[in-house]
Amino acid sequence: MNASSYRGRFAPSPTGPLHAGSLVAAMASFLDARAHGGAWLLRIEDIDEARALPKAAQAIMQCLQAHGMQWDGKPLWQSRRKALYQAAFERLGDAVYPCGCSRREIADSRLGVASDGAAVYPGTCRHGLAPGRTPRAWRLQVPDQVIHFNDRWIGPVSQRLATEVGDFVLKRADGYWAYQLAVVVDDAECGITDVVRGADLLDSSARQIYLQRLLGYPTPRYMHVPVLQNERGEKLSKQTGAAALDDSRPLEGLMQAAGFLGLGLPRRETVAEFWEAAVALWRDRHGVLAGN
Repeated sequence: MNASSYRGRFAPSPTGPLHAGSLVAAMASFLDARAHGGAWLLRIEDIDEARALPKAAQAIMQCLQAHGMQWDGKPLWQSRRKALYQAAFERLGDAVYPCGCSRREIADSRLGVASDGAAVYPGTCRHGLAPGRTPRAWRLQVPDQVIHFNDRWIGPVSQRLATEVGDFVLKRADGYWAYQLAVVVDDAECGITDVVRGADLLDSSARQIYLQRLLGYPTPRYMHVPVLQNERGEKLSKQTGAAALDDSRPLEGLMQAAGFLGLGLPRRETVAEFWEAAVALWRDRHGVLAGN
């Protein structure tokens, strides 16, 4: 196995502490990297600086370490990489255009609702701003084509960008770079070969693959694992009141997350013993990728 050929990452937003749902995503990405003898990077997705909380990133790092997950190299901070996003944005040239639509206008004229609940943009400003309008955001023009990829957990996935997403935002009305652009640039710049994350981000993959193609970046392999839900069927998150992980009792959280991912592990006495067994079981369940 070529240990250097696999590069994965965990990319939390510093908007609050890690919870049981984020532990599932962190565990899956960590297990996949370690099962392949590869690197596991930590990226702090603080590009939306208005939502980032003081000391949240440090608390996230302490929580990961308390649960036995140590990243390789130094953490990456999106807020310090804006020049890279600007350069990628400029390379897209005429594929990007200014949009003067408000959220209300988009909602009123939308073509439909995407699977992630967002309005499908109808292309109102694609051929130029209406008289008197000023740019609010910048969008990427998408073609009427279907993006196909094979997800390592879900299987074959297809999405028609034009009708299921519409032209999507690369730079927001508040001046911040959009998630879709930042994550594509960061994954490419860091040589990420495998993206393992929650299924709530599955809908973003086709947009990211299309951006990768436009920018000449390689497309990583994707694995979207199930997400924890609360009793109302909502994704467990900070917004839905998820409780912070207890760093003083890491084994309890680890065992629950492993069970949710289908790893039927007998209880271990230490965190180190848990990870040794979990990595071996993950490797047995999910195999070794070609080239590793």
